[in-house]
Amino acid sequence: MPSAAERTRTLVQSTCSAVVLVPGAVRAPQDQLMPLTREVTPEGDVHLLFPADAPPVRAATHAQADELSAVLELTDVAPVAVPHRIRGRAWVSGWLTRVPGQAEPGRMMLRLEVGEISVDDLWGSDKVEPEAFAEALADPLTEHEAELLQHLHTAHSEQVGLLGSLLGERAGLARTEQAVPLALDRFGLRIRFAGEGQCFDARFDFPEPVRDVTDLRRAMHQLFTAAAS
Repeated sequence: MPSAAERTRTLVQSTCSAVVLVPGAVRAPQDQLMPLTREVTPEGDVHLLFPADAPPVRAATHAQADELSAVLELTDVAPVAVPHRIRGRAWVSGWLTRVPGQAEPGRMMLRLEVGEISVDDLWGSDKVEPEAFAEALADPLTEHEAELLQHLHTAHSEQVGLLGSLLGERAGLARTEQAVPLALDRFGLRIRFAGEGQCFDARFDFPEPVRDVTDLRRAMHQLFTAAAS
């Protein structure tokens, strides 16, 4: 399974929604707190690009030499419609400063020096050390995950439903009204089965971790073949 550091790094580098919260700052509309881009540096800091007049930029400018505490809050929502659609949240807390020489016309780059990290997702709740976050790698499928899940749901819904036959004693429970691909990573596929007042997730691990979409096609073919037989 992916480590908590890998899961958090994946969320930070994914396209899930994110806002930067500055404790004690004047409240602002959520869209003004959303960075335009976010990137993890080799040192494990998070670079956040904002419009030059965004509230986090103003707060960092006014703080100057003082340490400005901030939290990058990430919310991961499933790209397909399922019950209980939020898949996870993560909080990256630290100190926010302007990055010298990184300004663009009308924009400003901010650095979040990471101090504390926590994640609460489909795998559970965990704390992450900044050093582990800096060394972790994002999942190789994260860039394509939303598109892949939507494709599985629309083009292979019958085969996805048949995967319930691989659940042993829970196979009967899996014969529900809906089987929706919920999450995908290099280790496997998670499906949410829902219907008749019940809802549960099942995890289908690949024989070995996949490295790219080509590997994924082979792994999915093996799963579908096993379910069909």
